[in-house]
Amino acid sequence: MADDKATIIDAQADFEGKLKGRDAVVLGRFKGEVGLSGRLVIGEGSRVEATVVADAVEVSGELKGDVRARSLVLGEKARVQGTVDARVLIVREGAWLNGSVSAGEPPSKHAAAGGEVRPIPAPAPASAEKPGEKAEKGDKGGV
Repeated sequence: MADDKATIIDAQADFEGKLKGRDAVVLGRFKGEVGLSGRLVIGEGSRVEATVVADAVEVSGELKGDVRARSLVLGEKARVQGTVDARVLIVREGAWLNGSVSAGEPPSKHAAAGGEVRPIPAPAPASAEKPGEKAEKGDKGGV
């Protein structure tokens, strides 16, 4: 993301509305809707309460709302509450995430349709006898 082409909401700003465009950095407070074709960076100390749709989202501050992104990275100080839908989800140690999460590739229709996904058989119950014990008893008692 080139800083000279990104929308920046500075640390002293308190913005409410719709944010659309390519890339954006939020360092202050934002409330509303975000729709970006590029990357959204939510900086440390910032507060965002919004529905977010972007290609990539990086959170180091607070985010409350629904997020849909190709990739979502939660930094060490991130605080996220809401619904997350991301193909790639990275949660750094120290981050907090509370809500519904859908991450990764959805199962393919072929695998879900049948044939390839088979249940794993349950393990056989453990026998009280040791292996080879029956053979020894049978040999001794048969004479």
